[in-house]
Amino acid sequence: MDFELTEEHRLLKETAYKFAVREFAPVAREYDREEKYPREILRKAAAAGLTGIVVPEEYGGPGAGFFELALITEQLSRVDLGMGLVVVGATFGAENILFFGTAEQKARYLPPLVEGRAVCAGAFTEPDAGTDITAARTRAVADGGDWVINGGKMFITNGTVCDFMVVLCLTDPDQDKAHQRFSLILVEADRPGVMRSRIHGKMGIRATDTAAITFEDVRVPRENLIGARGRGFYQLMHFFDCTRTMVAAQGVGLAQGALDKTIRYAKERLVFGRPLAENQGVQFQLAEMATRVELARNIAYKAAWLTDRGEVDPALAAMAKYYAGETAVWVADKAVQLHGGYGYIDEYDVQRFYRDAKILEIYEGAKEAEKLTIARRLL
Repeated sequence: MDFELTEEHRLLKETAYKFAVREFAPVAREYDREEKYPREILRKAAAAGLTGIVVPEEYGGPGAGFFELALITEQLSRVDLGMGLVVVGATFGAENILFFGTAEQKARYLPPLVEGRAVCAGAFTEPDAGTDITAARTRAVADGGDWVINGGKMFITNGTVCDFMVVLCLTDPDQDKAHQRFSLILVEADRPGVMRSRIHGKMGIRATDTAAITFEDVRVPRENLIGARGRGFYQLMHFFDCTRTMVAAQGVGLAQGALDKTIRYAKERLVFGRPLAENQGVQFQLAEMATRVELARNIAYKAAWLTDRGEVDPALAAMAKYYAGETAVWVADKAVQLHGGYGYIDEYDVQRFYRDAKILEIYEGAKEAEKLTIARRLL
């Protein structure tokens, strides 16, 4: 067992962090306040080799793994979670094409994502179907050479900015087994009948695009089916088992960023004529923050590393996602508290980190659902 990163990995982390400091830091407050989507920054990230990291070389990507994706995600999230998600999440949903798509689908849809010319969305969640995926009711009916899709999706990342989306559809409602009723289908965003509206007023990650999507008699070719008909639920579970390592890395990065800022503040802030950092009570809190960040980092790295070895562990991925998300919320809370009144105003970034952190306990599986996954594996 070797915990030492390679020189290549260290360079990748340094590249990602320097990019975030250069591109995110000067505008993060503005994009948060105005809910602006940083498309130009996404293009710059693509030019820097930070998008589509797991896409194989034959489709224009670097052919790296989920461990490398975790390293990049951590460093981007260390500066700003929302803008970091814009970069690493530009391919969100397209991993299903990589895992289960045809050679033609991969050749058509993956290269534009790597180059920053396109954005993908994973259209899975519905107003009444979040954690319970089998409650999804968006339906695709075979009609000649097409699928005809009707229904609606909610809380879809990249929903109004995507060029295409991977949609979870009910294709076989009469199947006895609920898990065999669903399929994944590619839908181009400009298809007639696709209606998208951006959701405003989010608590955090406000630079990202989150949308509601409605499908009214949307026709797509039968060949837009991803993988085998009726296997959509199982494909989606594998997808989440892999991408939850990225969400775990987001939690690690945000927590590390909040700790970084708190250490800097504690050294500079004078209280009763002495730096705040000289207070033993403050030192204890910093020590506990650092310990939790390191624990979260190790479990996130391990889950991603095993994924790349072909040993995907749903329980470990769930542990990593749940613990890193909870750590991010806890550390961000401590960061605001130690900043005092300054932590409550937007002149200091920790208040944005605090707002951003909460989503990590909710999306890609609420932490309660992750605990169920862990418990089921144990029992």
